[in-house]
Amino acid sequence: MAHAHAITAEDLFQDLKQLPTTERQKFFVILSTNAFRGDDMSHEQLFGHLASDNFTAQEAAEYLEISMSTFRRFVAGGKLNPSSTVGRNQLFAVADLKALKKVLQIANG
Repeated sequence: MAHAHAITAEDLFQDLKQLPTTERQKFFVILSTNAFRGDDMSHEQLFGHLASDNFTAQEAAEYLEISMSTFRRFVAGGKLNPSSTVGRNQLFAVADLKALKKVLQIANG
């Protein structure tokens, strides 16, 4: 009976550090040219899971490319409402953030 050996990412990293420099370079060339061939993924495949996701206030501000103080003003002024609250943390729906980002991009022309 064949017994599959599972290697962890940490084990692989340690093994790679042991390789001579030229072999390590070859490994990365092989990896970059062959490992993901045919795996061209659509935008939906890569990011579709985010459509129903929620961002924290900090993540949302980063996504919108605005400061936290501007973000807080948007929330206080009703331009953006949290989709849920967990403890003291407000979460914001990706769909709402995308809509606001489009508005901001149009306004900033």
